[in-house]
Amino acid sequence: MNSQQFIKAYLNGSLVKQILIALLLGGLLGWFLPNFALKFELLGSLFVGALKSVAPILVFILVLAAIARQDIGTSANMKPIIILYLMGTFLAALVAVCASFLFPMTLSLPNPEQVSTAPSGILEVLKTLVFKMVDNPVNAIATANYIGILTWAILIGVALRAALPQTKTVVADISSAITKVVQWVIRLAPIGVFGIVASTVAITGVEGLLSYAKLLAVLVGAMLFVALVVNPLIVWTKIRRNPYPLVWTCLSESGMMAFFTRSSAANIPVNMNLAKKLGLTEETYSVSIPLGATINMAGAAITIAVLTLAAVNTLGITVDFSTALLLSVIAALGACGASGVPGGSLLLIPMACSLFGISNEYAAQVVAVGFIIGVIQDSAETALNSSTDVLFTAAADIAARERG
Repeated sequence: MNSQQFIKAYLNGSLVKQILIALLLGGLLGWFLPNFALKFELLGSLFVGALKSVAPILVFILVLAAIARQDIGTSANMKPIIILYLMGTFLAALVAVCASFLFPMTLSLPNPEQVSTAPSGILEVLKTLVFKMVDNPVNAIATANYIGILTWAILIGVALRAALPQTKTVVADISSAITKVVQWVIRLAPIGVFGIVASTVAITGVEGLLSYAKLLAVLVGAMLFVALVVNPLIVWTKIRRNPYPLVWTCLSESGMMAFFTRSSAANIPVNMNLAKKLGLTEETYSVSIPLGATINMAGAAITIAVLTLAAVNTLGITVDFSTALLLSVIAALGACGASGVPGGSLLLIPMACSLFGISNEYAAQVVAVGFIIGVIQDSAETALNSSTDVLFTAAADIAARERG
């Protein structure tokens, strides 16, 4: 097979199969030849960097174009999707609390570490979200502030709904061009995944995770329960048929990619592409996908609740039902303000710990534990977060079309 045939076969091949092969090869290389595997770290960094670079302008243009194309008076079916996002995040926090009661854990904490950027309370999280909405639009795109990007894209898109048809055509053409660039980037996923896996296995191995195996088991177990039981039940209430084919598609094509990129923001282009492949309404998913990367954080809610209760158990604090329920609400609300980047949810743990009077200095040690197990925890968390964005968007879209 010559180089042209190889490139053609690569471009036309199954992306999921190619990623699985890349995962296997990268893992083997990192395990048996760690020093050599580190040389491929650049491939993973370039791929994730490309996704993060294209995501802000992609979100801005697609949301703006989708809203501008709508006729005045139409709806993008956002209300039911937002309800699903909030419901899913709260139920995930509740599952985490129940799992922590069933399998109580204590932590062997490292030395205290400074966490200067952790919010001190839920009001601070909400305040930050409001100020992000009024950020300078150029700065919002440059800094990947998706709250600001969404706000300005919606405002400009609404204003353009009254524009001339020729203007809307230009906006639509720009949107198509950006989408094409994203598709080119996504085709590089197997190469990027190979680099990420090879370098990660070479650096961390598995030894560093063994001491926190029980904590990881509860975290990942809760996330799997939400992904395979809770979310399918939520979807079934919307579409009233077997939800698992849709669940599996979202997990395999969106969740797998998010597992390796560990960034909901970086996975936005992947989710956009999957939503298009599923035949969803563009006016809906072009808004709901980036919104989901900001507020649909079931995995983050699980992380916040489980690690907070582990800290509570370590200190011997008794937790009653009402306090546990309040923790679920706080974890869900806090998760909505979590940054869509690797480790974004961990910095909200001190906020949840404050509910039990735990000091920021002590909570910072719990955050440090989170970073120790982050190789698996953050990957699983992001896979749940990001795949659910497409899943709930698809459920709401399918239900709306069947009713209509």
